[in-house]
Amino acid sequence: MEVIKAKNLVKTYNENEIEVHAVQHIDLSIEEGEFTAIVGPSGCGKTTLLNILGGIDEPTSGEVFVDGKEITKLNDNELIDFRLNNIGYVFQAYNLIPVLTAYENTEFIMLLQDWPKEKREKRAIELLEKVGLKDKLDSRPGKLSGGQQQRVAVARALASKPKFVLADEPTANLDSTATTQLLDIMYRLNQEENITFVFATHDQRVMDRAKRIIRLDDGKIIDDKKVD
Repeated sequence: MEVIKAKNLVKTYNENEIEVHAVQHIDLSIEEGEFTAIVGPSGCGKTTLLNILGGIDEPTSGEVFVDGKEITKLNDNELIDFRLNNIGYVFQAYNLIPVLTAYENTEFIMLLQDWPKEKREKRAIELLEKVGLKDKLDSRPGKLSGGQQQRVAVARALASKPKFVLADEPTANLDSTATTQLLDIMYRLNQEENITFVFATHDQRVMDRAKRIIRLDDGKIIDDKKVD
């Protein structure tokens, strides 16, 4: 089943009166259960493309459909609600709330969605157990390693049972051991629970795990292949 479809996406910025073509006429489809890496050199447009697919950024032109719904036609409030209920995000900088514990950070999205307390508690504990942090429920981000913080971010991204998870350079601030642990967790979730992951990355370790690699250069897809 197709979870993301992009048609003729274009994103143009103006920087110091110079036009920058970040994304140029991209057509793209992501199927449910994919473990896909969007790769390429710095400045190639991969983060911009990921942000457009996730409704964080607007294209200059073109259309994005998520589970058949055109998100590029939604107004700001509709888009906020849609992102909250349909898309999970994992960022390079973790973006956890410093004053909240691992449990509370994971629970936060469900609070916004008005989940009942018992369901929130069960789901948050279950997810933190899946990412290997059941013993860190009461730890705030400042007491967690970078790898542990990113695993909380993954648990938080999954809390709302999203259609897919977008991960922007999720391993960039992690050492080799933490990267391996994080990728093992994400890959297992993909294989066992059919969770769709789309990465923007230049990390070879992520590419080595990916089942599909979409290569960008100068805002264009120059290669798109599935990996056995």
